[in-house]
Amino acid sequence: MSEDKRDIDWSLTTWEGSRRAQLRRALELTLRERLEAVEGQADVARRFEEMRAKGEFTSAAGGTSQPPAAPSVHEPPPRYEDGDK
Repeated sequence: MSEDKRDIDWSLTTWEGSRRAQLRRALELTLRERLEAVEGQADVARRFEEMRAKGEFTSAAGGTSQPPAAPSVHEPPPRYEDGDK
């Protein structure tokens, strides 16, 4: 085996272990770094909203992704008579 092989921390390879490691790293950030991250996420969210409004999102199949159309007619739920169930 190679000499630079590191031991694997198997506790980090589970969903829970990965989540805990991410939380530990997040807690090490300064307030400024946290605010910068939130601002960056807000910028990305605004850009995605602009792209969605322009129809610029594309699906894996190659078509553009459009928001689902609102139903044109709302149909009430069926009514049941006393004998129907």
